[in-house]
Amino acid sequence: MTAVITLQERLDFGAVTPLKTNILGHAGQDLEIDASQVAHMGTLCLQVLIAAANDWKQAGKTFRIISPSETCKTQLALHGFSPDTITGVSPT
Repeated sequence: MTAVITLQERLDFGAVTPLKTNILGHAGQDLEIDASQVAHMGTLCLQVLIAAANDWKQAGKTFRIISPSETCKTQLALHGFSPDTITGVSPT
């Protein structure tokens, strides 16, 4: 069964620890990250997502970012990423 985490609207410094804790609570499960509500993504939260995607890949589990908001896509692009490049999934 795939677990789903819905990201909060503002992923700033104060969201880092709760995000990390929430993600780690789903270790061992396939995981989808719903980014549809994201209006701001700070660098530290982006780093948490990248690290988690790498950990999930090493564990042989699926980690996907789904339904990214336009703002989320734009902010990822400013850092040189897309939802697909973070998770290592080829765009469909």
